Amino acid sequence: MNKKIFFVGVAVLLVISFALTLSLILQRPASFRGTEYAEPYPVAENFSLTNSKGAQTQLSAYQGKVVILFFGYTYCPDVCPTTLADLKLVTEDLKEKADQTQVIFISVDPKRDTPDAVQKYVERFSPGFIGLSGTLEELTPVWAGYGIYREEVPGTSADSYIVNHSARILVIDQTGNLRLSYSPDTNWEDIAHDISILLKR
Repeated sequence: MNKKIFFVGVAVLLVISFALTLSLILQRPASFRGTEYAEPYPVAENFSLTNSKGAQTQLSAYQGKVVILFFGYTYCPDVCPTTLADLKLVTEDLKEKADQTQVIFISVDPKRDTPDAVQKYVERFSPGFIGLSGTLEELTPVWAGYGIYREEVPGTSADSYIVNHSARILVIDQTGNLRLSYSPDTNWEDIAHDISILLKR
């Protein structure tokens, strides 16, 4: 009889232990898959750049949304179109929450990328994307503020150069803080997963 009571007690303890463990797992916040900035989160550098309508677009105008920021250029042969295609999949995956995000593409090639050309380029991927450019003087502090490296590599003619540049995807949260970054070969589903977490907070 005592042995039976002992085994029943052990079984009850095991059930309680399992239930507590499961409860802790379920209460644990979902973790990000991208590279996280450490707290206190750095404030994203505000900028004001010319859009396709000749007006100034400021990053601060998008507070309240999650901003996905990427630097590239319209003549880019590989990483830029691939990344923008992935970001289109990210916004599509967010469905009705997509309007709580904004993809912004900033040129690293002011010689060839007019504001109009950049906007037309990004709209080939999604009509909701914003493309921005400006003069070298306007863009240089923006590149510096986000740690963007860029270097022109001469081609066979004056206009056929390529631009080597930093290609990380940056995510800015609803309060204007840098929260996450990704290498361009990150699976788009991981980015969508992380942005979904941010949108719940």
